[in-house]
Amino acid sequence: MKCDGCGTDIHPGDEKEHCGRTLCEDCYMDSLSPTRVCDPWAVYSATNFEKQIGGSATLTPIQSEILAIVRETQGIERSELLQKLEGRLDLKQLEREFAVLRHLEKVRGEKAGNRILIKPW
Repeated sequence: MKCDGCGTDIHPGDEKEHCGRTLCEDCYMDSLSPTRVCDPWAVYSATNFEKQIGGSATLTPIQSEILAIVRETQGIERSELLQKLEGRLDLKQLEREFAVLRHLEKVRGEKAGNRILIKPW
């Protein structure tokens, strides 16, 4: 059986039904809880948490690398950032990591002509 979302093979019994589609667990979770970049409550929670711990939140190694690349380039498109990360993330994973960094007010999206850049906050 194949996932209607990503096309991967699903072992019998591991499939999830959602809105008439047969999904793997990852696609099912993405359907139930999509990534939200603009979420005022998440921004409030993340920035308030940073204040309470008295400094900067601990980033994962990949988040730290993304932030370093964005600061170095002062603005980069998602496709270019994925290339610099050398295939360690796919687009969906990058979007999740971007959402976390956005909620922490470390990076932001900005439209420049017909391009969308990830820039330092």
